[in-house]
Parts: sequence; structure tokens; C-alpha cells
Amino acid sequence: MGETERGSDRVFPKLMPESTITDGRLTALLDEGAQFEGKLSFEGVVRIGGAFKGEIFTRDTLVINPGAMVEAEVEADVVVISGTFVGSVAARRRVIMHPPAIFRGTVTTPSLRIDEGVTFEGASYMPSSSAAT
Repeated sequence: MGETERGSDRVFPKLMPESTITDGRLTALLDEGAQFEGKLSFEGVVRIGGAFKGEIFTRDTLVINPGAMVEAEVEADVVVISGTFVGSVAARRRVIMHPPAIFRGTVTTPSLRIDEGVTFEGASYMPSSSAAT
């Protein structure tokens, strides 16, 4: 995790190669220090580095950066979690959790990867990919 990528004038932690997340481009960034409460829907890739509380709906990719605090009901295609998440995730393709992630809730997805060092407190459901919502 020592690698970084440049974005504007800032350096962001490189979570994984962008091509493994999605072929889409970064649509929005809720950066560290920002707080938002409500419903979020989007296309493309959204990275959350601050605090979010509410609902998130997308047919694309949600990335929760280290240091982020998300309390939400999430429906997405792909979800990558490295921050703190409380709630439920329903992902059509996959969910990936990298340390220092803390996950408390339920996850429903046909493909789940939890790396060593992640705190996972909850339940996981893994339907076949055709049955995932």
C-alpha cells in the first residue's frame, strides 16, 4: 500500500489498479474533512474519503478510502472498502475490503474478498451472480 497516484495537486493512496475497479472514470470525490448526509446516485467511480450517512445507489463503482466513515445502505456493481463502513452493501459483481477497513453490517454479493487485517463484524450472503441485486 506504499504506492501513490497523483490527482490534481494531491497525492492519494493507490488502493488497486484502476482497471481492476472499473473501466469508468472518477466521477466525484467526497474528500477527507467533508461531510454529507442524504441520497447519492451516480454513474462512474465515486471515492469517499470523508463522512457520509444515507443511501448510495449506482450501477458502477463505490470506493471508500482509508479514514472515511460511511453509514449507509448501498446498492452498487462494485464496492471497495478501506475505511469504516456501517450498514448494508448489495453488490452485483463484487465487494473488496482492504486494511485498515472496519466493516459492521451485512454484505450480499456473488464475490467477496476480505484481506488480512480487515475487521469484519456482520454477515455475508453470496448468491450466484445472476441472483444478486
